[in-house]
Amino acid sequence: MGKPHVVCIPYPAQGHIKPMLNVAKLLHSKGFHITFVNTEYNHKRLLKTRGPSSIEGLPDFGFETIPDGLPPVDGDVTQDIPSLCESTSKTCLAPFRNLLSKLNSSVGIPPVTGIVSDGVMSFTLEAAEELGIPNVLFWTMSACGFLGYVHSTNLIDKGLTPLKDETYLTNGYLDTVIDWIPSMKNIRLRDFPSFVRTTNPNDFMLNFHRAEVERASRGSAIILNTFDEFEHGVLCDLSSIFPPIYTVGPLHLLVNKIPKNGSESICSNLWREEPECLQWLNSQKQKSVVYVNFGSIAVMTLQQMVEIAWGLANSEQNFLWIIRHDFVFKGQSSMLPSGFVEATKERGFLASWCPQEQVLNHPSVGGFLNHSGWNSTLESVCGGVPMVCWPFCAEQQTNCRFACTDQWGIGMEIDNDVKREEVEKLVRELMQGEKGEKLRSKAMEWKKKAEEATDGLNGSSYLNFNKLVEEVLLP
Repeated sequence: MGKPHVVCIPYPAQGHIKPMLNVAKLLHSKGFHITFVNTEYNHKRLLKTRGPSSIEGLPDFGFETIPDGLPPVDGDVTQDIPSLCESTSKTCLAPFRNLLSKLNSSVGIPPVTGIVSDGVMSFTLEAAEELGIPNVLFWTMSACGFLGYVHSTNLIDKGLTPLKDETYLTNGYLDTVIDWIPSMKNIRLRDFPSFVRTTNPNDFMLNFHRAEVERASRGSAIILNTFDEFEHGVLCDLSSIFPPIYTVGPLHLLVNKIPKNGSESICSNLWREEPECLQWLNSQKQKSVVYVNFGSIAVMTLQQMVEIAWGLANSEQNFLWIIRHDFVFKGQSSMLPSGFVEATKERGFLASWCPQEQVLNHPSVGGFLNHSGWNSTLESVCGGVPMVCWPFCAEQQTNCRFACTDQWGIGMEIDNDVKREEVEKLVRELMQGEKGEKLRSKAMEWKKKAEEATDGLNGSSYLNFNKLVEEVLLP
């Protein structure tokens, strides 16, 4: 029996590529041959950022590409998400099929025995069914975010979305409490993935997620980057709907425990990291720095950026702020307000990208102002760092709700119409206040539980990963 060979294909955005690469590394450590599939556009970005060595891989860990079907652009930015979803779902199946047949006829490479694809790349199911091999769907979001998408379908059926007209966005309608989901107590319409906030019944993203969720039951299994204790109730709800679900997170903690096998040098960051920020953190007092990063996709208006900047300045806290060059809406450059750099030069450090896991585990970092993206939320939990949350889109709203209520109890929410006074107050409270202290101690409790879940003897996520391999992926 030759080596098993799994093809891993993430959705082509940074926040999906990173956890999928962790799944690939874990499978590689279990003896699988890995083929990791990027889009041509992201492949070029990786080469540009990290150099050719970043995708050399290993003899049994290779990289391949397929086109994403969008017109070529020359830039170091995340592509428009709705266009990307539409294009991948309509154009990627044929090139993916061709890639599988190329791999299966390659000399010296074992035939493909399984696929792990992103949950929103479910076109791969057709290819897997044709070849009669398992296709595991990896939904890279939280379990609560996934359940939010599952119930978006019910919200449509019950006439709660699409909204009747634009006034419903501001007239209090979004505060409607949805009381028929046992594991989401007191959840409001505004806490569901943001695609429900549309007035258009043909809204592409609303219907795209509805279709992907419906196809999820065709997968051989579903994996989630979470751990049982963190989302227990939600996981019970999901298990009653879908094929076997394996909780295997936090993935980066499991990966950190793999014995060195060469895969540790394989990286996936599409932006160039600036390690100087770690040197700066070394010079700061313990738990004195608030880390600010709104992820790889979020864009804000210039006015919002100005409010965040002066809120940080007026809080008088030390901060490390990551500002991507495509961080402000197209046509506006990410310009900081005049006087800001001068006012904060003694206590602020600005960079365009950083090694986030290391930053959140740094003893100087005491709080995290973020967008409630799932990777950021998990990495914050694993660092024992409490948060101020300002969700932008998709299931960030749901993550924020769980973080800022007694479900997880690790965050405080910023109002969507962000004002400097509120930023100042919340950042100060997070870093020096009584509430901040409470959130910090809760974050430390969850950190301990995340470590237990990934413990290499009897941690639930560690055991679940082994089960996934034995029950689903080993032919």
